[in-house]
Amino acid sequence: MTIRALRQPVNFPTISMVGWGEIRQYQGAQMADKIRLGIIGANIHRGWAPRAHLPAVVASPEFELTAVCTTRQESADEARQKFGARLAFDDYHELIDHPDIDAVAVSLRVPAHYEPTMAALNAGKHVYTEWPLGRTTAEAKEMADLAQAKGVRNMVGLQARANPGILFVKDLVSSGYVGDVMSCHVSRINGGGLERTSDRTWQRDVDLGANTLTIACGHTIDALRFVVGNFSHISAVVSNQSKEWFEVDTEQTVEVTSPDNILVSGKLVNGGVGSVHVASNPWVGSGYRMEIYGRGGTLIVSSEGSANTSAVRIQGAKGGNTLEDLEIPGKYRFVLEGMPEGEPYNVGQMYYQFGQSISSGNDCQPDFNEAVELHRFIDDIRESSDRGREIAVDTK
Repeated sequence: MTIRALRQPVNFPTISMVGWGEIRQYQGAQMADKIRLGIIGANIHRGWAPRAHLPAVVASPEFELTAVCTTRQESADEARQKFGARLAFDDYHELIDHPDIDAVAVSLRVPAHYEPTMAALNAGKHVYTEWPLGRTTAEAKEMADLAQAKGVRNMVGLQARANPGILFVKDLVSSGYVGDVMSCHVSRINGGGLERTSDRTWQRDVDLGANTLTIACGHTIDALRFVVGNFSHISAVVSNQSKEWFEVDTEQTVEVTSPDNILVSGKLVNGGVGSVHVASNPWVGSGYRMEIYGRGGTLIVSSEGSANTSAVRIQGAKGGNTLEDLEIPGKYRFVLEGMPEGEPYNVGQMYYQFGQSISSGNDCQPDFNEAVELHRFIDDIRESSDRGREIAVDTK
C-alpha cells in the first residue's frame, strides 16, 4: 500500500468547537469540486452510519453529502436536516438513479448489502460498501465481478487498514523493525455478549452473515494479515457458547445460533506462526491486543476498543528487553484535524482514500476483490472447525 503524504494543515474547526452547520460551511468554502455522495442506510437513530459514516463524510473536504436514504421518508428527512444533505429518499433506486450522485455508500444490515450495491454498480456509480461485503462469499464474488466489469472504483469497509497506528506498524514490520517474524498473536475480547436491544438480535441467526466470526473476527484477522502477511495453513475452533440472548427492551429471550468465540492458529506464508482469539463474552473484556515477535524486536499494538473503531497504542523493543511507546508519525493521518476522533476517524481515513481513487482513476484498497479473499479465509476457518483438523488456506 502506498502511504500518501499528509496534506498541509489548515485551520479546520474541531467538532468540539463548532456544530455540523459550521463545519459544512467551512467545507464548502475549501473545495468547490466535490464528489457527490449518497448514503444508503442513514437512519440517525441506529446503525453504523450515524456513528461513523455521516460524521466522517461531513468532515471530509473531498465529498459533498448530497443525498441520504432510509426506508421511511420521515427518517430520511431527519438525516438530511441533521447532516446537511441536499436530498432525502425512502427508495434507494431513486438515490442511485439521481443524476447528481457520483458515488454511493451502503451502510445497512449485512443481508441487505447485495441488492443496493449491485444496483449502484449497474448504474455506473462508484461504491463503498461496509464489511462484510455480502451475506455469503458467493454474494461478495458477484459484487466484485460486476464492479470489475463496470470499471468503477469500489471499496469495502475494512477500516482497520486505514488506522494510522496499523499503517505505521505495517511499515515497521516491512522495514525490518522486528526482523523475520517468528510468531504473532491478536486478541479482541468484548463484553456484553448476553444482552442487547431487539433491533440488534437479528444477528443471532448465523445464516444472516453478521456475527462475531464475520464482523469482529473478520476485522481483527484482516488487520493482522495486513501487517504480517497471510496464513498458509490454519486450525480453528468456531464456537457458540451463549445459546440465548436477552432483549433488554422487550424482556424476551431469543435463541442464538451465531458463534461468539473463535480461535485460530496456524503457519504464516513467511514461515512464522500465528494465533487469533476473538470473543464476545458476558462481562467486561480485555480489549484489543496485537503482538508481533521477530528475531530483531517486538511490537505491541493495544486498544480498549478495536483497531477498526479506535485509536491504538504502539509499543516496541528493537534489540532489547524494554518496551517503549512509539509515536505514530503524522504522515499516516490522511484526514484534516476536523475529523472527529473515535468511530468516524478511520472511516474518514477510508473516505480520503476512496476520494483519491475516484479522482485519480486508480484502484481502491481494500476493494471488493480483497473482500472476497477475506470472505474465503473466513470460509476456511469454518471448514477447519467443522472438520476438526488443519487445512491449507484457499488463496484463489
